[in-house]
Amino acid sequence: MLPSINITSEEFESRSAALLAHVRSEGLGGVVLFDSYYVLYYTGFAFIPTERPIAFVMSAEGEKAMFVPRLELEHARGRTHFERVDHYVEYPYDPHPMQVLKDLLRDMGITGRVGADHDGYPWILGYRGPSLSELTSADVQRVTAFVEDQMAIKSDAEVSLISESAKWGNLAHRLLQRYTRVGITETEVSQRASNEATLAMLDTLGPLYQAQSIVYEGAIAIYRGQIGRNAAIPHALANNITFEEGDVLVTGAAAPVWGYNSELERTMIIGQPSDEQCRMFAHMKAAQEVAFDALRRGAKCSDVDRAVRRYYEDNDLMRYWKHHTGHAIGLRYHEGPFLDVGDHTELAPGMVFTVEPGLYAPELGGFRHSDTVVITPDGMQMLTYYPRELESLLIPA
Repeated sequence: MLPSINITSEEFESRSAALLAHVRSEGLGGVVLFDSYYVLYYTGFAFIPTERPIAFVMSAEGEKAMFVPRLELEHARGRTHFERVDHYVEYPYDPHPMQVLKDLLRDMGITGRVGADHDGYPWILGYRGPSLSELTSADVQRVTAFVEDQMAIKSDAEVSLISESAKWGNLAHRLLQRYTRVGITETEVSQRASNEATLAMLDTLGPLYQAQSIVYEGAIAIYRGQIGRNAAIPHALANNITFEEGDVLVTGAAAPVWGYNSELERTMIIGQPSDEQCRMFAHMKAAQEVAFDALRRGAKCSDVDRAVRRYYEDNDLMRYWKHHTGHAIGLRYHEGPFLDVGDHTELAPGMVFTVEPGLYAPELGGFRHSDTVVITPDGMQMLTYYPRELESLLIPA
């Protein structure tokens, strides 16, 4: 049984209270949040963002409301239990949905300086409409930095859900490795491993489980096309590639658990690895361990990335470098802050990161492990736990 089934109503209230305190300290009349992950974070309402505007609204007096299209009305009421859920008929429509939002803000007394993540609903999937400032003549102030900083420090319940995600990602990866063999395709293996892991998760958690994800419905284990020389492309796309002896494989495994994500990636090799493959694997693993050693309370994100880059430079590996050391993770698969020389955020207990320095040689392939870790008062704790040694990651040819 999960140590925490979803996020409690008390925790959602605490999050909103912190946002309200910020609104008041900045002298704002209220706040409007359009981003789907921000709405989920403060309300528990998970939805698929489309051309139809949706927003969480809160006045400086603490009154909360949802703004949704008609098709989301019952959904929003059931998830948030807000007394006020205002809706519009459809988009595009006459009057425009933003006119309904204008009426809502006026009725809630949200005028003057208004906090928002965007000056109006973002122009996604063909949406077009007026900005908040055009609509209301309000002085729109961005509150994104405050929201991101709040989301960066995970509660014990959030860490528990990320840990649960790591458990099922671990199973999916175990099945991925078991079913991979020469002559079959990445599509066959990924589908089989993902489906079996998801069914096992559902058998264990039963009807309590909810993904609350717009990306995945259950546990997944994939290659995403990072096979053979294509493994040197960090963000390749799946292409139904057939496995061959000698291939370097870069994997990915995860499971959305009540909206929360973890990340597990491993480098595997089919058959007996070459000396150069062994050398690159060893450097990749050592670089990740350099990052682990640098992750501690009070250090800066930039310190971690700088330590890894120093290892690359000392070992003449910079020609194989393509990206920073890692990123935060939680409700979004990628969150800030980032383990990058340009991010000077101080590490604090409760921050959860992926740690994934990679090496990419076009003539050989890519080498990357990714593990999910949480910063603790005394250092860091690994939340993923799949074997990292080369001997455990060789696939018989």
